[in-house]
Amino acid sequence: MLFTDANIATRSKRHKRIYAYYELLYTLIDVLAAVLFIIGSIMFFFSDWQFAGTWCFLVGSVFFACKPTLRIVREIHLMRLGDFDDLAERF
Repeated sequence: MLFTDANIATRSKRHKRIYAYYELLYTLIDVLAAVLFIIGSIMFFFSDWQFAGTWCFLVGSVFFACKPTLRIVREIHLMRLGDFDDLAERF
């Protein structure tokens, strides 16, 4: 990310814990999105299930959209624990 350095996740135990929590959440969102897309794809083979399959695609898409948002939130969270003077010097 532009507003943080690559080593911010390893600055302290607290940074590592926060980073790990967000990575776990990121992976969970990724898996849920993929599962919904697989289920939606299977549902599309049956005309009676196409409406539900469309909803699976929509919810899966929302999960995929949450991924970059979660990364930004994580970076801001880690940045708040850091030194703002270093951040200001990079811009």
